[in-house]
Amino acid sequence: MRLLIRNVRLLDARGERGPGDVYVVEGRISFTPAPVDEVVEGEGRYLVPGFLDLHAHLREPGQEAKEDLASGLLAAAKGGYTDVVSMPNTLPPVDAPEAVAALRERGRALGLARLHVAAALTLGQEGKRITEAALLKAAGAVLLTDDGRTNEDAGVLALGLVQAGAWGLPVAVHAEDASLRGNGVMNQGALSEELGLPGNPPEAESARIARDLEVLRYALRQAKGRPRLHVQHLSTRRGVELLREAKRAGLPVTAEATPHHLTLTEERLRSLDPLYKVAPPLRTEEDREALLEGLLDGTVDAVATDHAPHTQAEKEMDLLRAPFGIPSLEVAFPLLYTELYVKRGLPLARLVELFTDGPRRVLGLPPLHLEEGAEASLALIDPAPKRVEPSRFASKARYSPWAGWVLEGWPVLTLVEGRVVHRVV
Repeated sequence: MRLLIRNVRLLDARGERGPGDVYVVEGRISFTPAPVDEVVEGEGRYLVPGFLDLHAHLREPGQEAKEDLASGLLAAAKGGYTDVVSMPNTLPPVDAPEAVAALRERGRALGLARLHVAAALTLGQEGKRITEAALLKAAGAVLLTDDGRTNEDAGVLALGLVQAGAWGLPVAVHAEDASLRGNGVMNQGALSEELGLPGNPPEAESARIARDLEVLRYALRQAKGRPRLHVQHLSTRRGVELLREAKRAGLPVTAEATPHHLTLTEERLRSLDPLYKVAPPLRTEEDREALLEGLLDGTVDAVATDHAPHTQAEKEMDLLRAPFGIPSLEVAFPLLYTELYVKRGLPLARLVELFTDGPRRVLGLPPLHLEEGAEASLALIDPAPKRVEPSRFASKARYSPWAGWVLEGWPVLTLVEGRVVHRVV
C-alpha cells in the first residue's frame, strides 16, 4: 500500500521538523509527491521512527498462558514498537541456535512488530557453562542474557563477555546480588519496616553493578573483540552514579530504565497491591529523580519496558506470593510522553531518542531517522488524551498499575517497512 501521511509534524532524535507530507512507497520514506492508495491525516500529530524495546518477556515457549508471540507482538505494535527483543527465560530457556531460529521464524510469520531474539548467556540459565555465542549469533540472536536470574559467578560472566564480544553481541545483566536481595518483595527501608515486609536493599543493585564493571574491565584485557555490557532495569541513585563514572572512564557499558521505575515509587506498596511488585523493586523518589537526571545527561541510554505479563490469578495472590512483573508495552510511550515531556519538560527529541536511536545503539544498529529513502518503520503519535483501559489491551495481561490514568501521546498508526501493523485512525 502507498500511503500519504499529510501535514504531519516530523520528529526524530535530531529534533522536530515540519509540518510536512510523508509518502510511504515500497516500504520507504519519500518526500516526493506520488500516487497513493490512502491518505492519513497527520495534522496535530507527530510522525516518529518506530520504537525498539530491548527487554520484553513474551513467554513463548512454555508459558503461553501469560503471553505468546501473537499477543505480545500485537501489544508492541499498539504501543508504537516496530521491533522487540524477547528475553530467553522461558520454559525451556532459549539457549540453543535451533530455539533462536524457531522463534524468529514464528515471529516473521505473524507479520506484526519484528521479533529480535535474546539468547541465554549460560546453558539453562544456570550460570555455570556459557552458551555458544558464535552459533547463537549465526542463528540470529541479538544479545545474550540470563535475565530473570542473576549472574553470581564472576568468572562465568567474564568468559561470557569475552566470547560474546568476539561475535559482536552485547551481554545484558540483571544487576542484583542474590545474597543481598534475599527474599525481598519491595525496596528495603523505612517503609518496608513499617509494613513488616522483607526488603530488597538498593545495595543489592549497586554492589552488583560495581562488580560487573570490574568484570568488564577484566574481560577487556582478555579479549580480542570488544566486550559490551548492558545493565538492565536500572533503579537506584547509586547505580546511576556508578554508570556515569564508568562511562566517563570510557568503559563500553550501556543502561536502560523502565517506565515503572521512572513513574512510580515504593509509596505505591502502601496499598499492598501486587500490581506494584516488580524486580528490582520500585524505589524512592530520590532514586526516581536520579534516573531522570540519567536520562538527561546520557547515563541512561534507552527506555526498555521489561514487559512481564502474568495471569490475572497469579497477580491476585498476596504480595508475598505473587510473581514479580508489570506489563507495559502498550502504555510505555504515552506514559512517559505525559509524565516526562508534558509534566516535566524532558526534551521531546530526547524522549524519542530513548525509544529509537538509544536502544538501536545498544544492539549496534544504525540510527533510524525520517529522511528520504529511509525504512518506513514508523509510528504516528496523537497528543489527544485517552484513559488507560487494561481491558482493551492486546496483551493477555489485562491489568495495569496505570489503569485509569489519562495519558497523551498515543500511537494511532504503526508501520513496519511500510506495512500497517496497528491503526486506530
